[in-house]
Amino acid sequence: MAAPLFITFEGIDGSGKSTQARLLADRLRAQGIATLLTREPGGSPGAEEIRALLLTGASGRWSAETEILLFTAARRDHLEKTIRPALAAGQCVVSDRFADSTRVYQGATRGNLRAMVDSLHAMMIGREPDLTFVIDMDPATALARGLARRSGEDRFEDMGLPFQETLRHGFLALAHAHADRCVVIAGNRDTAEVASEVAAHALSRLAGSAA
Repeated sequence: MAAPLFITFEGIDGSGKSTQARLLADRLRAQGIATLLTREPGGSPGAEEIRALLLTGASGRWSAETEILLFTAARRDHLEKTIRPALAAGQCVVSDRFADSTRVYQGATRGNLRAMVDSLHAMMIGREPDLTFVIDMDPATALARGLARRSGEDRFEDMGLPFQETLRHGFLALAHAHADRCVVIAGNRDTAEVASEVAAHALSRLAGSAA
């Protein structure tokens, strides 16, 4: 049997990564692969409470340094309560965002804080995904889509188009630096076409883990 994989989806706000994470989880389950779908910030009761603090309110509510601490606290709870137990039980875990988002959102775009992000990650998390999909999309299109959702969790979208453009470059640079686990997927296509490409990569990686 294939070893369970920890798979994450990353990308700018409105890129479609949440939809693709859900579709992949559904596809894996349809293949008979036990799969848990989760998200960040959130994914455990404590982390969901921190999510409300991070994603709502004024765009200047928190400094980047405070955000890093809050995201790391949420991620630690998520890891302890959800991710590790699922993997230990033989389930694949598909997460809408993980540590790469903090590396880009706080570490690379809101001051030179990447060293702080990496240090906290090493001390408190110490886990990387087995496979990461970076859903790439034009920032203007993605931002319009994200704002149209009116989810009430628009704090980062409210930082505007230049911020989203910087995020996109950050995610692409990160994918290049971690090509062993990151796959860049063009998100400006039909949802089903994107999902088919994602599933092909994931199933191939699962087959490799069983070899």
